Amino acid sequence: MREFTTPGEVELIDTDHLVQPIIAHAQQRPDAPLLAYRDGDRFVDVTSIQVWERIRGLAKGLIALGVEPGDRVALMSSTRIEWVLLDYAILAAGAVTVPIYETSSAEQVEWILSDSEAVAAVFESDELRAESYDPIAKGVPTQHVLVLDAGAEDELHAKGADLDDAVLDERLSNLTTADMATLIYTSGTTGRPKGCVLTHGNLRWDAVQSLKVIHELVQPGDSQLLFLPLAHVFAKILTLSSIETGAKVGFATSIDKLQEELPIFQPTFLAAVPRVFEKVLAGAQQKAAADGKGSIFDKATDIAIQYSREEQDGSVGLGTKVKHTVLDKLVYGKVRAAFGGRLRAAVSGGGPLGERLAHFFNGVGVQIYEGYGLTETSPVLTCNSPAQWRIGTVGKPIPGTTVRIADDSEILARGGQIFQGYYNNEEATREAVDEDGWFHTGDLGSLDDDGFLRITGRKKEIIVTAAGKNVAPAPLEDRVQSHRLVSQAMVIGDNRKFISCLVTIDEEAFPTWAEEHGKTGKSVADLTEDEELRREVQGAVDHANKAVSHAEAIKKFVILPEDFTVETGELTPTMKVKRRVVEDKYGPTIEDIYA
Repeated sequence: MREFTTPGEVELIDTDHLVQPIIAHAQQRPDAPLLAYRDGDRFVDVTSIQVWERIRGLAKGLIALGVEPGDRVALMSSTRIEWVLLDYAILAAGAVTVPIYETSSAEQVEWILSDSEAVAAVFESDELRAESYDPIAKGVPTQHVLVLDAGAEDELHAKGADLDDAVLDERLSNLTTADMATLIYTSGTTGRPKGCVLTHGNLRWDAVQSLKVIHELVQPGDSQLLFLPLAHVFAKILTLSSIETGAKVGFATSIDKLQEELPIFQPTFLAAVPRVFEKVLAGAQQKAAADGKGSIFDKATDIAIQYSREEQDGSVGLGTKVKHTVLDKLVYGKVRAAFGGRLRAAVSGGGPLGERLAHFFNGVGVQIYEGYGLTETSPVLTCNSPAQWRIGTVGKPIPGTTVRIADDSEILARGGQIFQGYYNNEEATREAVDEDGWFHTGDLGSLDDDGFLRITGRKKEIIVTAAGKNVAPAPLEDRVQSHRLVSQAMVIGDNRKFISCLVTIDEEAFPTWAEEHGKTGKSVADLTEDEELRREVQGAVDHANKAVSHAEAIKKFVILPEDFTVETGELTPTMKVKRRVVEDKYGPTIEDIYA
């Protein structure tokens, strides 16, 4: 058993709540830009005082609608400025935000609205309401339904126009750290979602402690472009942290527009899940290959990784330094430009980034600091930073947080960010938090002598082969997915004689490859048994197998005809593979592997 505690916790007082920073900015720096949204070919700034006035108007409208302190209000929309304004308005009214992913099914919406007993729900569009709410409306307790694109903000402002300001001020004065702020239903990779109860204290504490670690990246004058789903706690803490300090938050119109909008907004700071960074690298590789410079880019990738590894070890060799300087002008500068040209650093969360990817971007000149946490931990437990950075780890615990490695290697945690439990589910809460207050993450890891945490696998995802060999799938999957043609890799082999892998092909990289190999017009489904395509994937598998013993190595693989997506149900909204869903969908394929 091993544990590490980071000192320097910033203490909160009972009256600290999440709306306070907004109020403070409106009073102290009213004309400073706080949020921004896209309008045509530019981003329009919204000042602190404008943000607060809109939040007040929305909060008064909710109160006039009949929303009482402690009531739950559901919010189902993509990431946009109105999401944040409504979230803060719900909090200012003393109520609780219940975020719902816009990709959720009507059945999932019914469960969340019913279990949370939401009195009101806000949907992004009439189409989303018609698909997700109308079919289940009679079975839920929700009394009020609003639609953003149908004028919900104007409707709430009008409804609350005559409400005395003193009513809202009293609601605000009664808020404490102990009040529930949000009820986030974990999308999960299996089973029915559980509602995580997070208080004002949980989230404000986590934001404040996290800023002690990355404070130089998130200051007034800095900016981040937000595109992750605000229904996920990672995007929520990013927003809270920026607003805590007064850094500007811009809202991308969609992740598909990211390459277009990064140069327009030019963020200084960016946060994403690993898949986004993988896409940036794959896109750069694809463009280089299309321009006939694929071999140069491949060489540049190797040099970037080598440069980063030598830099992390303390010194860069002269030969590496010369090559890196030449390639910086030819290749690396273009990769940096893809992020807008002003980016100083990025943070990755929501899943393992992978050492190769981290070293590549560091070698290019974009530092990506990996962190770790869960919905139940508000979410940040650990994070790397400019001052303390170790590639391959998820950093050290944030101040006031203790991380312990149990005898079975499970990661346990204690701190002010640990949730209050699962809503209406005491049994699940007891399973997650033991009598001594340790939250059991379900992840496996190790702590080094300096307190840096390394994730080694998921407790429930450890594969035990028929021969009794324990195999962690994540490291193998990460290395297979490092190939530019591979989108997803899912390692299987539980209770089987050997390890195998299901592989999907990147739909953006595939057309260029197909053209290069005389297979233009063919789809992935047409080529799952194609010798040349299989040779490419075999190279990725061979690369993965170099990192493990013979007993852990992937012996067989299958190329699937289509990629995993959120829409088809194989991925969670944060791009994690739902292993059971994939196993059920491709059951016959898996059986054929072992026949």
